[in-house]
Amino acid sequence: MPLGANKAAIMGVAGVSTGDVVLLSSQTASNSASISFTSDIDSTYGEYIFKFYNINAATDAAEFSFQANAAAASGYNETMTTTTFRAFNRESGSSPELAYVADYDQAQGTGFQSLTENTGNGADECSAGELHLFNPSSTTYVKHFYARTNSYHSSDITLDMFTAGYFNITAAIDEIQFKMDSGNFDGKIKMWGVKF
Repeated sequence: MPLGANKAAIMGVAGVSTGDVVLLSSQTASNSASISFTSDIDSTYGEYIFKFYNINAATDAAEFSFQANAAAASGYNETMTTTTFRAFNRESGSSPELAYVADYDQAQGTGFQSLTENTGNGADECSAGELHLFNPSSTTYVKHFYARTNSYHSSDITLDMFTAGYFNITAAIDEIQFKMDSGNFDGKIKMWGVKF
């Protein structure tokens, strides 16, 4: 994909839209239990990018997470297999770490997938990042995704988390929901469509 305007569009620059990368939806959470994208996920685009801005948890040490619905399904409980690793550094600079995190993996699980770990709920503490979902309208293949987030951990740590996996279903996916694993949240989520 060429850079220039498309790169600017993916990065969320206001007013930028091209035929290949299009801002489809923007939602703002204000002490919300969840945000759901229930339209515009269809065969028009081969990739969907969800960008998260200033996700501020109401509950300390909560985790930002997501799940999906297959077409005509409900409950946000599709089967997925995932893997996670993280890098972090404390404000003190002591004991930085890069590690695989087995606790955040799912093996044919149906729960919400965590994208952050123990986010702080202070007024200045938040998370940001993105989730890429590929070819969700396919009725032949599994649906791959990956995410990268950075969050202010409740223990004064910058935490860079990498999550990837696939929905192990051949039905089309047409809805995505985001929520904290505990309590409500504030913030903004934008959904972009990328043609292929």
